[in-house]
Amino acid sequence: MSVRLAAAFVVAALVAGVFVTEAAAPDFPALGIQPYEPRKPAPAFALPDLDGRTVTLESLRGKVVFLFFWTTW
Repeated sequence: MSVRLAAAFVVAALVAGVFVTEAAAPDFPALGIQPYEPRKPAPAFALPDLDGRTVTLESLRGKVVFLFFWTTW
């Protein structure tokens, strides 16, 4: 019984060690990737819509916005 109890303590200690130990941060440069950094908010701007009304970016907060700029240079 004491061998089983000792084995149970060893297993419990190993499991606890896995959950308590913090993982090291990945070495991003060595992996060739960049860590995620939250983007800066878009600058405030206003554009006319197809009906000539001015639409501000602030009025679209919380909605998906797709901007498509097209030119014929």
